[in-house]
Amino acid sequence: MSCTTELQRTADCIVVGGGVSGLMTARELAAAGLSVTVLERGASTGREASWAGGGILSPLYPWRYPHALTALVHWSQARFPRLAAALTEETGIDPEWTPSGMVYLGGTETEAALAWAASVGQTVEPLTPPQALELEPALAHPGTCALWMPEIAQIRNPRLLRALRAAVVRAGVSVLEDTEVLGLAVSAGRVRGVRSSRGRFEAPRVVVAGGAWTGGLLAGLPHAPAVGPVRGQMIVFHAEPDLLKRIVMKGAHYLIPRRDGRILCGSTLEFVGFDKSTTEAARAELHAAAIALVPALRAVPIEHHWAGLRPGSPGEVPYIGAHPELEGLYVNAGHYRYGLTMGPASARLLAELMLGHPPSIDPAPYALDAERGAEAPAG
Repeated sequence: MSCTTELQRTADCIVVGGGVSGLMTARELAAAGLSVTVLERGASTGREASWAGGGILSPLYPWRYPHALTALVHWSQARFPRLAAALTEETGIDPEWTPSGMVYLGGTETEAALAWAASVGQTVEPLTPPQALELEPALAHPGTCALWMPEIAQIRNPRLLRALRAAVVRAGVSVLEDTEVLGLAVSAGRVRGVRSSRGRFEAPRVVVAGGAWTGGLLAGLPHAPAVGPVRGQMIVFHAEPDLLKRIVMKGAHYLIPRRDGRILCGSTLEFVGFDKSTTEAARAELHAAAIALVPALRAVPIEHHWAGLRPGSPGEVPYIGAHPELEGLYVNAGHYRYGLTMGPASARLLAELMLGHPPSIDPAPYALDAERGAEAPAG
């Protein structure tokens, strides 16, 4: 059992969940002067979906998504460089924000992508096959159609999570791990704290940022968020630097080159409940997809194969805001594939709503009682 500070039973706010949503929310609230306790069910903070993803700071095909999602993405994208620099200065841990750019291969959505880019002020450039190979010589023949988005960046998830944890502790946040929240403490129509595996913690405000576990924790409440687990598996190749310099996307698969040469390949999309195991079928699928994109990877060893559980939500739009009936309860969850990508905007918006500040982004689409277009992914 680990504990970063002396056990504190009372705070201005309890944040349930130590992933990117929880830690970024805690950072915002601490900066506003609140005392904050983060309760994390796992042995270490940030080891679920936040850790498991690829760290691409964009939706994979941004022109396919609703404005409610891209509004959070664009706000966050503009602030990630400063956030990464601040975390590096505060903690000595560099999250490796890297403006890699992204090459799309084999698509048929050039017109849709260009129209979207013109409407939101993003850069999308069509590429001929020779131009795509000039950008990335290691690619297999890119076919007849390619797109280039030079402004897309990436960040190295594990380093970001370590930096966020160190930063919030430095700011006075109490981070308690191995502390599973079992339920809310409620009296007279408002939340008073939480019941946990380590006893009761008191606070007039509780933020549930529990990722894929959020739906279960709040089940039975009116307007409970419909959040459920969606497994994704990834592999990483121990490649040499400069084999690949840019993120490459084709169909459902992508390659992400890290600064040290490692290349991630993702990902699968599986509705298997809370099963985080890996499968040989997924490993073979990802390995074949990677080799089809960069044939040289056939000779590169796979260093690691892992799985994570995305917090799926209806329409892939997160829940951010106050519970409409239970005073003092807030939610920041259901970001599906893009919790890290939308993290800064989601945390800032929730903090603004909690503190009564003018919101940076229209909060209406993220309300717990807002209409959502599709059913949540179910395990």
